[in-house]
Amino acid sequence: MQNTFKNSKVIKKYFYGLLLRYLSVYIRSENSVVEISQEGFPISTYLKHSKQLFLNQGCATVLPPDVSLRSFEQLAQEDPDYVILNGSIHYERNIQSFFYSLYDSCSHKTRIIVLYYSSAWRPLTHFASILGIRSRTPEQNWVDHKDIVNFLTLADFEPVLLESKILFPFYIPLLSNFINRYLAPLPFFRLFCMVNIMVARPLLKSKSKGLSVSIIVPARNESGNIENIIKRIPKMGPEDEIIFVEGHSKDDTWNEIERICKKYNSLPITCLKQTGSGKADAVRKGFACASKDILMILDADLSVPPEVLPAFYRALCEDKAEFLNGSRLVYSHEGKAMRFLNMVGNKIFAVAFSFLLGQKFKDTLCGTKVLSRENYEKIVLNRKYFGEFDPFGDFDLIFGASRLCLKIKEVPVRYYERAYGQTNIKRWRHGAILMRMLVYAAKKLKFI
Repeated sequence: MQNTFKNSKVIKKYFYGLLLRYLSVYIRSENSVVEISQEGFPISTYLKHSKQLFLNQGCATVLPPDVSLRSFEQLAQEDPDYVILNGSIHYERNIQSFFYSLYDSCSHKTRIIVLYYSSAWRPLTHFASILGIRSRTPEQNWVDHKDIVNFLTLADFEPVLLESKILFPFYIPLLSNFINRYLAPLPFFRLFCMVNIMVARPLLKSKSKGLSVSIIVPARNESGNIENIIKRIPKMGPEDEIIFVEGHSKDDTWNEIERICKKYNSLPITCLKQTGSGKADAVRKGFACASKDILMILDADLSVPPEVLPAFYRALCEDKAEFLNGSRLVYSHEGKAMRFLNMVGNKIFAVAFSFLLGQKFKDTLCGTKVLSRENYEKIVLNRKYFGEFDPFGDFDLIFGASRLCLKIKEVPVRYYERAYGQTNIKRWRHGAILMRMLVYAAKKLKFI
């Protein structure tokens, strides 16, 4: 009996150690966390700046009926970055009512992490309770993914991503790590995982109004496009600004930018000269100078028309998503806008990134990307997590948005041949860099 108890402690420590490792992908040291649970192992005690609330709503206890209400009010006062539902869904008599109350207590920045168990593991969890590996708890609900999505949607939460983890909850040196790190994330084995982690966000109660835009235009050897950019960018917010970042051009792009600034001096145009190299450096320089609520990237080659930007603006203001990515693989292309091998590469990377990030991508390589300045500043704080070897800046933003659990959606755009100059993309060299980033992201997000 003593050996059984000792083994149960080892299993319990290993199991919750895995959960903490998975949660640390999304929960960072600067985040505030509130955990809602009934009893048992408090995950939040191992996270910085966290608190634990015991909500007994709907449970068979003798607590006064107003305990839940006071607890939810306390949650609203905390205004946490993350709320962890540590298996509490299994105990709620009225899950829908619970999510309604939770929504009323959350701000828009809050992310809800729902931890729930696969019903296929129900016999084993019952056996684990008998052995003392887990607390004896009166589970009432064994719900699947569709049930959770339905409950969340009815309460005005939007699911952002879903992960299934822990294929082998017992600790055997080397073997356990191999199974849970490398086999569990694969599509077939995910069907048999024990723990599901669903992240959701509360939708805005009303649309955002009066937001202005900073449009960042990285420009290298794009002299012939500069004036067209000014003429074609539509008005979106009340005080939009355009920021050109010139990057060591061999033509007279810088002189053209200066000329345009003088010619259109009534418009809010900023001209910056890049000191570093690469598009990522140019975008970061432009974002650092930006002063508006929404940040947009527009490639200076005009292969994506500026006229499409209001669609991105509207989607963000109406809370359709928090990170918007252009997709050039919906409409047909003009002429030779995208070479065949480039298209094949785009589709391969889109499938790979959709798997890694848990959100659907059709075209990860489109340069047109939109997000709020507030969320970009959060991405900057955690940039070192993925490294800083992305020369394009696209994946720095995509990886960062995914780790923040931002809702990502794509806006279909038409893709045109460039009217001036030549592409700055080096297909094979840049393809090798993308592959390297893909492998690195897999280690940081999926195979952990």
